[in-house]
Amino acid sequence: MTSLALLLWIVSGIVLQLAIYLGIGFWRHWQDYQALRHRAAEFNLPVAPLPPVEAGDTPAAAWPAFRTFRVERKVVEDAAQSVCSFYLMPQDGQALPPFRPGQFLTFRLDLPMATGGTEQIVRCYSLSDAPRPDGYRVSIKRLLPPVGSQVPPGRSSGFFHDHVDVGSLLQVRAPAGHFHIDRSDAPVVLIGGGIGITPMLSMLSWCLNEQPAREVWLFYGVRDGSELMMQAHLEALAAAHHNFHLRFCFSRPLAEESARSADHHRGRIDVRLLRMELALKPYHFYICGPTTLMESLVPALEDWGVPDAHIHFEAFGPASIKRRRAATSPATIPQNGAEDAGIVVTFAQSGKQFPWQPAAGSLLEFAEANGIAVDSGCRAGGCGTCQTTIRVGEVAYRQPPDYDPEPGTCLLCVCVPRANVTLEV
Repeated sequence: MTSLALLLWIVSGIVLQLAIYLGIGFWRHWQDYQALRHRAAEFNLPVAPLPPVEAGDTPAAAWPAFRTFRVERKVVEDAAQSVCSFYLMPQDGQALPPFRPGQFLTFRLDLPMATGGTEQIVRCYSLSDAPRPDGYRVSIKRLLPPVGSQVPPGRSSGFFHDHVDVGSLLQVRAPAGHFHIDRSDAPVVLIGGGIGITPMLSMLSWCLNEQPAREVWLFYGVRDGSELMMQAHLEALAAAHHNFHLRFCFSRPLAEESARSADHHRGRIDVRLLRMELALKPYHFYICGPTTLMESLVPALEDWGVPDAHIHFEAFGPASIKRRRAATSPATIPQNGAEDAGIVVTFAQSGKQFPWQPAAGSLLEFAEANGIAVDSGCRAGGCGTCQTTIRVGEVAYRQPPDYDPEPGTCLLCVCVPRANVTLEV
């Protein structure tokens, strides 16, 4: 036998041994795997791959600045004829990016003036339907002044009701906002007070379309049945979906509404009602409504023991709602930020200077509290109306704004000073 043949025999033996070793190892692993599967089946444990990352969890592509939309439909939604829905279609006919249910649209409006000409203002309104690729819907309530007060009626809401009709063209910024429903399967409680129902309608429609097995409660508070928006539609949804539970809450019900079915409650939405209706489950609460509702309900939920991470809200003037736990959370107070003493805020155009008071909230609220008028829209960092030049100093954001401010500027509604700052207002 030659040395070459001997070498080939040795190599063949080594390869054979490796093959046998790998085969035995594979067989043992296969046996262990089958044993685990049988054990999982025995104890009724699920064997499934990890769920894929949802495409909807990534930010949707949006258009820059404002885009022209045409009003396709205008629908009165309540018996009091105080709420109108406006169905909007993009004039360019291009598909629309999906939005997160609960977000809002920003409108740039040219309001007619009594002296002639127009005045441009920016206002934000919540989307009131689930995402669709061909159009959006907003539902707007005509804002009337309180009886006997000198407060003027809502200019933008009155403009929509009186001057915006089918065929009208509107300038619209892409959907924005941090208040939106999560995509988990956790049971959810939606609470809408008055026109605060609009983002709840968007969340509800999305849940019933995309997560029909998810447990959803809707508590809808108004003064009486004449103010209910889309009542028949909501009742039809509750009848069609056994996981959807609907409760109307009337603070001042009419005589004929005092003895209605179990889905009607006499009184305001409060934590006592929630404790009576809801089981002990890890609900997520989404709340939108007037400040009075928020000021009573959010602290009451905290006292009930609802985790801070399970309470999500948007008020009419959101910065005015203070969360007890969030007030001392590092996530909401910037490092080396506005909690430091001795900070002075200077407003250049007005020539005023004030020592910073962290309890004031945002720089927008601080300016307003000191008699300095600042144009604002969403008050949540989404529309850019309160964008202001920073002459000196720097600011910190309490939450990431949806609107991207220009270099050297800030959004007063969602920021506080880090040090002495001079603002161009």
